[in-house]
Amino acid sequence: MEGYGAMAKNIQSLERAAAMLRLLAGGERRLGLSDIASSLGLAKGTAHGILRTLQHEGFVEQDTASGRYQLGAELLRLGNSYLDVHELRARALVWTDDLARSSGESVHLGVLHQQGVLIVHHVFRPDDSRQVLEVGAMQPLHSTALGKVLAAYDPVAHTEAMEAERQPFTPRTVTGAEEFEGVLDLVRARGWGSDVEETWEGVAAVAAPIHDRRRMPVGAIAITGAVERVCKDGELRPELVAAVRDCARAVSRDLGARRF
Repeated sequence: MEGYGAMAKNIQSLERAAAMLRLLAGGERRLGLSDIASSLGLAKGTAHGILRTLQHEGFVEQDTASGRYQLGAELLRLGNSYLDVHELRARALVWTDDLARSSGESVHLGVLHQQGVLIVHHVFRPDDSRQVLEVGAMQPLHSTALGKVLAAYDPVAHTEAMEAERQPFTPRTVTGAEEFEGVLDLVRARGWGSDVEETWEGVAAVAAPIHDRRRMPVGAIAITGAVERVCKDGELRPELVAAVRDCARAVSRDLGARRF
């Protein structure tokens, strides 16, 4: 039961921290320790301990002159990244629906998250087959079409992919650093990335990058399907490559990117 008691206490700390952030988000911009403690009915020592932890994580900042607390930059960054993904998904909805319908295959929208690709939108293949929604799933950077595109265009994703352990999922997976850099060079030269049975046996994908108004890579779109449908004579079907690139350009234009 000791473990349960500790867990309950930790959850209580989390609730108090959340209440603190809400307090700082509303009303006055900056609040002193006494104000925060009395508003939440906490002892000053308890309030100070939580504030110090939040400060350490960048969620709260302390004004050096007055000693008062305010919301920190890290919270703003998290909010912005959520808004960016939300806007990206909203802009991509119609275009990805059209792409799935015209290609007859599944369409994924992915963004860089930690050391991988986070699937933020998934349009099912437009047939009656049983499919699993993959929104929230993580994919590797080094072997998937989405991951290669992000690693080719986003310097942060590139670093993550190079520093990670590039696991061989199939005999076709590229794991060597030099060889992988060569793959990324090819992605940049072509403007699209591929995965032909490098992550899953029998599955092929083609992806293209999405850029925002600052020409920053903010995500990638991929068509994924059975290798015998997505490829012809061992090569990705050119009409699918063109369709993915057109879709990614359309979303980029909607995000304010020029020359797409």
